[in-house]
Amino acid sequence: MPIPDLVAAAIEGIVEGVTEFLPVSSTGHLIVVGDWLGLHDERAKTFEIFIQLGAIFAIVWIYRERFLDMLRSLTHPTEGRRLALNLLLAFLPVAVVGVLVHGWIKAHLFNPTVVAWGFIVGGVAILAIERWQPPTTTANLGNLRPRTALGIGLAQMLALVPGVSRSGATILGGYALGLSRVAATEFSFLLAVPVLAAAAGFDLVRSLDQLSVADVPFFAVGFATAFVAAFMVVRLLLRYVTAHRFTVFAWYRIAFGLLLLWGYAGRGFGQR
Repeated sequence: MPIPDLVAAAIEGIVEGVTEFLPVSSTGHLIVVGDWLGLHDERAKTFEIFIQLGAIFAIVWIYRERFLDMLRSLTHPTEGRRLALNLLLAFLPVAVVGVLVHGWIKAHLFNPTVVAWGFIVGGVAILAIERWQPPTTTANLGNLRPRTALGIGLAQMLALVPGVSRSGATILGGYALGLSRVAATEFSFLLAVPVLAAAAGFDLVRSLDQLSVADVPFFAVGFATAFVAAFMVVRLLLRYVTAHRFTVFAWYRIAFGLLLLWGYAGRGFGQR
């Protein structure tokens, strides 16, 4: 029996909100869940882009004071201004490269095999970094150096490959470059706002003509559930990383990637 549209919207919204800021790849999970729900048309692809805005809004709300401080301090050499400039430095590499290769990635890398291997390789990378245990040189974002921010931005480019995980690349990239677990996680959260907003806006501008007023409830439910799920996950993850390693996410990624290779690689994800 087909799942009602609004239920499907809620399921995908929850999946987006839960996975967007964990180092597990929201794109990979949405591809699998969308296939299970039978959502393969252009409206579904636009929906998956749109619900990212719900997850982004959760970050904006949680860190609203910090974002306001950044805006107020753009004309003064304060900590807020330094953080804004560091976010810009980290944003630029993926913005430039993403625009250049966006079409090619959509055409050639959005397939189950690439997603599965992205999960597995990312999991192995997390295990390697945790085994290395890089020394902490930056305990909080107020001490973040521009070259470190740029290094995180370069690491983020790996997430252009589906399955790698933007959060995973930035959190573990920051951790490997000397940020504390909490600082790396918070910087990843803040960096998600310009990156995901730009990516979502880029795709939505080209897709809105395919939607109608009848789609509003479907999109609204997905947006709302993504916001609530992301709000809860961000709060929980910040508490988790203060006392735990990222190893559990590594093993989950490897297991999920192997499951994809076994269960999906042979037949593909629907008609995507």
